[in-house]
Amino acid sequence: MTAPLSGRTAIVTGSNSGIGLGMARELARAGADVVLNSYTDRDEDHALAEEIAAETGTKARYIAADLSDGAAARGLVEQAGACDILVNNAGIQHVAGIEEFPTAKWDAILAINLSSAFHTAAVAVPTMRAAGWGRVINVASAHGLTASPYKSAYVAAKHGVVGLTKVIALETAEEPITANAICPGYVLTPLVESQIPDTMEKYGMDRETAVREVLLTRQPSKEFATTEQLGGTAVFLCSDHAAQITGTTISVDGGWTAL
Repeated sequence: MTAPLSGRTAIVTGSNSGIGLGMARELARAGADVVLNSYTDRDEDHALAEEIAAETGTKARYIAADLSDGAAARGLVEQAGACDILVNNAGIQHVAGIEEFPTAKWDAILAINLSSAFHTAAVAVPTMRAAGWGRVINVASAHGLTASPYKSAYVAAKHGVVGLTKVIALETAEEPITANAICPGYVLTPLVESQIPDTMEKYGMDRETAVREVLLTRQPSKEFATTEQLGGTAVFLCSDHAAQITGTTISVDGGWTAL
């Protein structure tokens, strides 16, 4: 069993559930030591890291940091002590029309979804330069390439993440460092799974119909992406095969952005 990322340390923000946790697991399975993160500091958060370490034989730990605070975001990378792979995944969402979108929600979404990626990268990139190797992977979204109504802050932030990724890639283009954005469509996470029964009840549909016709109406494949698939994409971007892939977006969206 090969461990291509053995000796590398990966920091994955927003990784105590969902996409982030899936990415951390796949990176650990590829041999990387991982640092999990979210804003909570519970026993179960630390237990997740212990579980990953026991499963993969790598080192794993959990560091709490509120990524709405720029200093805390920078402190996460500093506290980790090493960062060969930075996965900026932390994000929140709020849905409302532009005229009624709460200012506080706008500020929070921009801070967590976009500004935190700037702050962590600002600390991580010099670390990668000193180590002579690095990968920055920003989790954007299909909404980083297209838009939907009532998601002004989220769409603006994710478009910003794509732009930030390109800048980091250009600034590191002559070094063994790459920066890319993964743009998921709808992903089957515990949060999405919990929404399916309510959707079934609201529309009077069985599970399969509710998923295909309501939740995945914009996803041509009519299938959710999985956290394992996103984690596998991250592992690929960390491989030597992807050494000349930088400054771009990789869509894992079942054809959404092909429309």
